[in-house]
Amino acid sequence: MSLNRVQLIGNLTRDPELKQIPGGQVVATFGIATNFTWNSQEGDRQSRTEFHNIVAWRKLAEICGQYLKKGSKIFIEGRLQTRDWEGEDGVKRYRTEIIAENMIMLDSRGNAMSMDREAGGINNVSDEGDYQEPASVSSSNEDVTIDDLPF
Repeated sequence: MSLNRVQLIGNLTRDPELKQIPGGQVVATFGIATNFTWNSQEGDRQSRTEFHNIVAWRKLAEICGQYLKKGSKIFIEGRLQTRDWEGEDGVKRYRTEIIAENMIMLDSRGNAMSMDREAGGINNVSDEGDYQEPASVSSSNEDVTIDDLPF
């Protein structure tokens, strides 16, 4: 058994670049940055940023090109793929990329949207595109019924 699965939450480092390959399929490429923070043995807070190359295909690529921009916070799920080629100078080069299969936009406005490659469409995570404040917490003297639960 094997598993090739990647899940990342990060910010776009550049706007998605859309291209159409000769077969007519659309491909989007962009980068995201993720941060890892820890405390050193001396108690100092340390941080490291990793940069990831993302490739999205077909409808997911179109949605990435339409809605994402540099700085956008997103969740990406996909698989790792390393490709190799020979450069003009004759040196063999390698590039490891994440082939995106699912994407959720996590911008702070509360209008999160997700795209699932298998579902073939975009899903609104929130019912409306505009930001809504969370519902106020009911006071302790009000009864909560099963009909009040959102799920």
